[in-house]
Order: sequence, then C-alpha cells, then structure tokens
Amino acid sequence: MPAQRQRTFLPLMSFGVTAVVVFVLVAWSARRSWLALGEPAIVTGYTLFALMLLLGLFNIRKRLSMVPIVRASVWLAFHVAAGVLAIAMFWLHAGSVWPSGLYEQILTLLFYLVSVTGIIGYVLSRTLPRRLAQIEIEIIFERIPAELAEIREKVESLALACTQETGSDTVAQHHIGTLAWFFARPRFWVSHVAGGDAAGHWLRGPGSAARRYLNDAEKTYFDQIIELGVLKCQVDRHFACQELLKKWLLVHVPLSMAVILVAVWHLILVNVYAL
Repeated sequence: MPAQRQRTFLPLMSFGVTAVVVFVLVAWSARRSWLALGEPAIVTGYTLFALMLLLGLFNIRKRLSMVPIVRASVWLAFHVAAGVLAIAMFWLHAGSVWPSGLYEQILTLLFYLVSVTGIIGYVLSRTLPRRLAQIEIEIIFERIPAELAEIREKVESLALACTQETGSDTVAQHHIGTLAWFFARPRFWVSHVAGGDAAGHWLRGPGSAARRYLNDAEKTYFDQIIELGVLKCQVDRHFACQELLKKWLLVHVPLSMAVILVAVWHLILVNVYAL
C-alpha cells in the first residue's frame, strides 16, 4: 500500500473500529437502563451531543491550520468516523428514522442536512485536491481574478497589435465575436469540477475556427492568444474546484452550528421538563 494511502487508511480504520466499540457500549448501556426501567435516551442523548461538539472541533482545527495540532488527515479520519457514529447514535436515540413531532422533525431535518453535506464534503475533499494537483500551474483563490484580468488584457493587446501589424482585422473580429466571451470570466464551471475538458474542446473548436482564414503573420498572434486560452483553462479549473470547496464550507458549517444550537435547546427543554 502506498505511503500516502496508508497515512489515510490506518487512522480511518482505527477510528472506525473505535466508533463501532463506542456504539456497542452505548447501545448495551442504554438497553441495561431500559431493562432497569430507567431512561435510555439520557445515555444516547448525551453521547450524541458530545459527538456533535467533537465534530465541531474539526472546523476549529481548520482555522488553526498553521498550528501543528496532529496531521489534517488524522483529523479528517476522526471526523468521518465520528460522523458515521453520530448518524447511528441519532437513530438509536430517536428510535426511528423520522420522528413524529414538529420540533423533533426540524432537528432531524437539520441533522440529515448536515450529514448529507458532510458526505458530499468528504467526497470533494478526496477528489478535488487531486484534480488541482494535476494542473500545471498553482494559484491561490484570491489571486485568480487578477490573473484572469491580466490574461484578458494580454489577449486584447495581441488582437490590437495584430490589426496594426498586418492591416487585417480578422483576428480582432474573431476576438470580439467569439473569444471575448471566453476570456470575460471563468467558463465551463461544471465541466472543470467534473474533471471534463469542455473548455479545451471549445478552444480547439469554435475558439480556433478562424485560424484557417489567417495568413502566417496573423497566425503568429492568433497562436499566442490560443496559448493564453490554454492558460485560462487551467486558471478556470483552479477557480471552479477551489470555489466549490469554499462554498461547501459556507453550507456545511452554518448547518452544523444550527444543529448544535437546536440540540442545546432540546437539552434544556428535556432537563426543564424532567424537573
């Protein structure tokens, strides 16, 4: 097994086994409480609440990424195992997949939304970084708008220089009618996220359609424009993948906080009525 996969697999397996053991122990303790005419929901409920708080620590760990507090892969493995355990513990605590009360249904819906977005986030965290690593260039997300603007300015300058140098406006007209759309902003977002090459196909097709009508002098300028188009495809892929990772956090983290807040309110109500 490659070292990188081993660093991911071993913590995930260890935390997975631990999660199974914890679930069995809590289920056994809850059953003992039920047989003793106690309240098993107390055991499962407090365990579930503790898991929610532990899962929330992963977001704090991300904000402290500069501090060497255990490898990120270990934290991710813990988060995945604890998340799966939380789902199982939730069903054990609720006694059903979908409760009957309105308040309980709201809490359940929020919990399921967090779970689904968490699963989606795990898939994204396993696929998108690899996709980004395959791109020839590296660029941080905040630099992308400036990079695209710089590429766009170079393309416009080349189109203008071609017209001035050759006396023909074919390249300029093709830029205005076709290429300007492509260079105006990030394009083919879905294709880049999915790992497709729709941008490359477009650039080699409609984007390069005018090349056959150009003379050698015009082709020199046009080929430089297409090279900038290839560079923009790489920048666009960075934009699409990095933006999706950031937008996912803007959904998952607020939902997680909402679940914890509603769970705290639920805990308060349960203890108040118990008095």
